[in-house]
Amino acid sequence: MRNLRFRSAATAATTALVAALALTACGQTDTASADTKPDAKTTSTATSTPEDDSTSKPDEATDKPQDSSGQNAETASSNSGGKGAGSDTGKSNSNSNSSAKSGARTTCTGGNTKVTVTNVTRPINHLLVTATNTGKGTCDAYYAPLLGFDDAQAVTQINEDSKPQAVVTLAPGESAYASIALGGDGSPDIAAYKLSVHFAGRANQGSVGSPANLTLPKGTMISDTTSVSYWQSTMADALTW
Repeated sequence: MRNLRFRSAATAATTALVAALALTACGQTDTASADTKPDAKTTSTATSTPEDDSTSKPDEATDKPQDSSGQNAETASSNSGGKGAGSDTGKSNSNSNSSAKSGARTTCTGGNTKVTVTNVTRPINHLLVTATNTGKGTCDAYYAPLLGFDDAQAVTQINEDSKPQAVVTLAPGESAYASIALGGDGSPDIAAYKLSVHFAGRANQGSVGSPANLTLPKGTMISDTTSVSYWQSTMADALTW
């Protein structure tokens, strides 16, 4: 009877021990499973939630190269280009001013014109003075040419009736004309060999610039009443006086 109780007690103890061991094993298995199983919540958040633009896109201002002052190189280049354009504009304006000066309107003189004197068949006893603009700009032929024959101390008288309505303006290559009436009111009877042609200024206060010194056509005769016309824009107008 005692043996049966002891066996029963031993059996119960063994059963309890096996149960305890089984429970311990189950706890370890569950723990390992829990440790190795990924966190579903964390994984879902990482894969399904898009990143914010501030983290997915690079900072454009930071990514651009900077110069030593911290300014974006692209902006500095743009600003530099603007300054360059300004410099080009300055040069362009400078060139324009130079062109304007080279083409400025001036007074016709012996220095910017080519002057000739020739015989004409009609009217008789007349010479024709021609002044052609050889400069790069426009020049004005004011009043009448101031003539000096040979060593004359006074300029030849001017025919005031020949005064045109406007000043004769010459573009480069254009010519002004004046006629010399050798006889004037009488017959030419004084031999002349040389002629100096001076140009009047705008104020008509004497000559300006350099004169043109010419040799007269062979056989030229003048008189005490020889006169010269105002500058005219055409040869025909000049030869009417």
